[in-house]
Amino acid sequence: MDVPLICYACGNTTTLSAGTRCDCGEPYWVATEPTGFAWPESGERSLWRYRDLLPDVVPTGLAAGAGGTPLVRAPRLDDGIGARVHVKYEGSNPTGTFKDRGSSVGVAAAVDAGYETVGTVSHGNMARSMAAHAASAGLDCLVLVPADVPAERLALIARYDPTILRVEGDYGRLYDESLHIGREQRVAFVNSDTPLRVAGQKTTALEIAEAFAPQLPDAIVLPVSSGGHGSAVWKAFRELRDAGLVTEIPHLYFVQTAACAPIAEAWERDDRTVTPVDGGETVAYSIANADPPSGDRVLAAARATGGGVLAVDDDAILDARQALSAEAGLFVESASATALAGARRLAENGAFEGFEDVVLITTGTGFTERDVDAPIVDATRVGLGALDDAITERMG
Repeated sequence: MDVPLICYACGNTTTLSAGTRCDCGEPYWVATEPTGFAWPESGERSLWRYRDLLPDVVPTGLAAGAGGTPLVRAPRLDDGIGARVHVKYEGSNPTGTFKDRGSSVGVAAAVDAGYETVGTVSHGNMARSMAAHAASAGLDCLVLVPADVPAERLALIARYDPTILRVEGDYGRLYDESLHIGREQRVAFVNSDTPLRVAGQKTTALEIAEAFAPQLPDAIVLPVSSGGHGSAVWKAFRELRDAGLVTEIPHLYFVQTAACAPIAEAWERDDRTVTPVDGGETVAYSIANADPPSGDRVLAAARATGGGVLAVDDDAILDARQALSAEAGLFVESASATALAGARRLAENGAFEGFEDVVLITTGTGFTERDVDAPIVDATRVGLGALDDAITERMG
């Protein structure tokens, strides 16, 4: 796949066939030419609406349906944030996760280049997304998971009939090793922050920007794991600035789970690089990345936009998850709820003073996650003849 790439840190250029990481150590971005880009007047509502800013490939099957997710106004959350709250609900993607955006572009590019097999390193949303998109496109899919992956997660991935390998050893090393093996065995790996995945994931921000055009929200708050999505959001606004459609970029705030927060800890130390940590157990397991490959890009994005990186504990995450359901009608996975939990913490610290609009990006549906905080429901039984009296008693 001869896709042009550029390093955000040093400006070095290459093509995808040469690798995904620059000699300086930072991941590459897909190089684009945004000059002359304008908002489409009409047409499809999927992420391919922005094909002028995407690799020149044709979406196949499920790939054509990714993106175009709703931006939901959530007024009942306003008081806790001190601004108008909007939620970008990525759970409406084909497999219920924002990962479909990157899988869509990655699988389409693999088809275009004549690959027969795609792969990924994941034990959750990305594995499920890649397997589904590969199945739709008629490609084989290789999924590499850690040896101790829970059976219920494997069951969700296995529905799409990929080849699943449980890999023993250091899971953190598997990212780079898979890319090396992929080049040797002609498997197009689309991992967490590889250039094609980031290219697709930047469309989350493009949709937010177009919904607010010609203005922009004051701040965007989103979960961060590998850092690929966070850097993608930053890249999107940089491209819109180069296209002349915006002059400033919203403050970008990135949220991690306190049990595994290498980027947030680096931010607190005012470091420019992220140091791996030993992660602990957390309800937000899908973002518990102890060695994020794009962590440095997230730090750069937060600094460049006047934003920040913070961590929230499980109690705050579960409380935010319940609030998103009860006050916004959105059932999200625990990792997604870190966006609201983080926004609440930022509001307490005065970060949003003077802000009018804050967007929370919730990255996945809660319907594919084991319900870690499900209450025991003891609903009252009532006979049909007593229904009127029971409603009067309960509802007033």
